[in-house]
Amino acid sequence: MNKTINGAYDNHDQAKNAWDDLIATGIPRDNIFIDEEAKVVKVSVPAETEREILEIFGRHKLH
Repeated sequence: MNKTINGAYDNHDQAKNAWDDLIATGIPRDNIFIDEEAKVVKVSVPAETEREILEIFGRHKLH
């Protein structure tokens, strides 16, 4: 079952860098959404990959 994990950032560049990192690790683009106005990245992944996603979010100074 998939779980949606959100990462909020202080600026657009941090959010975009997190999005790029998620793509680079093999997460399908269709599973990633970036809210440009709120500077939030949302990713839908299997629950067992939550730790990896949170690590990626943290690399980009998660708010």
